[in-house]
Amino acid sequence: METIAYGGWQNCVRLSNGKIELIATTDVGPRIIRFGFVGGENLFHEDKTQLGKTGGDEWMAFGGHRLWHAPESMPRTYFPDNFPVKTQVVGDTLQLVQDVETTTGLQKEIIITLDPDSNHVEVIHRITNTGLWDVELAPWALSVMAGGGQAIFPMEGYAPHPDVPDVPGKPGDPRYYLPVRTMMLWSYTKLCDPRYQFLEKYTIIKQQPGAPKPQKIGLSNSIGWGAYARGGDLFVKTVSFEEDSLYPDNGCNFEVFTNADMLELESLGPIDIIEPGETVEHQEDWFLFDGVNFENTDASIDKNVLTKIKPIL
Repeated sequence: METIAYGGWQNCVRLSNGKIELIATTDVGPRIIRFGFVGGENLFHEDKTQLGKTGGDEWMAFGGHRLWHAPESMPRTYFPDNFPVKTQVVGDTLQLVQDVETTTGLQKEIIITLDPDSNHVEVIHRITNTGLWDVELAPWALSVMAGGGQAIFPMEGYAPHPDVPDVPGKPGDPRYYLPVRTMMLWSYTKLCDPRYQFLEKYTIIKQQPGAPKPQKIGLSNSIGWGAYARGGDLFVKTVSFEEDSLYPDNGCNFEVFTNADMLELESLGPIDIIEPGETVEHQEDWFLFDGVNFENTDASIDKNVLTKIKPIL
């Protein structure tokens, strides 16, 4: 762990285990602006027009990984994180703490622990209610991925209609009269957009550089992982799924937003009522693999992507 200059900010913290590295800003944030292999490309998007900037009353995208609170609302969600954060280092763990949001009374933290021996990072997101009344929200972790790749999500396992079995005479399972996944669409979502590809086992959302219109989709993903593949690198984030909890946006624990420049791989925690002085926590685990190449077929993703992910679930 060392302090370095990066992107025009003079006081960034770099964590590395010799294999992978991440860089967190402290002049603004909390943000993780870089994540990738040592000597490799940044898998996170960087907004070149905003790198190095600080201060001001307007929210700036910057790029990288950030923490928001859902459901999305303007201006509540868009409180600027353009100012210095407090830092604390304990062993291999870096804690980034933002000042209390003056408009909401909420305080955000990101706590980062890099595994010294593997390509794994634990990222804990905390939101504390410092106000005088209850607040209802869900923690929302957004990784803004560099352009030119594609997001991958697993589908819940196939089962035949209870009244139409695949094997004649085999009794159907009455559980499957009910749905097994929620898919949420925004007003600007167009499922005919070629950036979407729906396989039997996987949903794929491509980032198309220069695409004229944004797209967004939300999922209730009980399997608990999402991935982003780009140039042979595979970024995976895993989260726990609480079956009986209420998730934002009509039941989404994963969402993807993409535009001409980037793709956001987002995870969300359950909606919670946070009393004054209480804290809600949301954990992601990140994993990074290289040399991962595949075709957009179920068989190829099973062989080249799922085999990497199964051991970490």
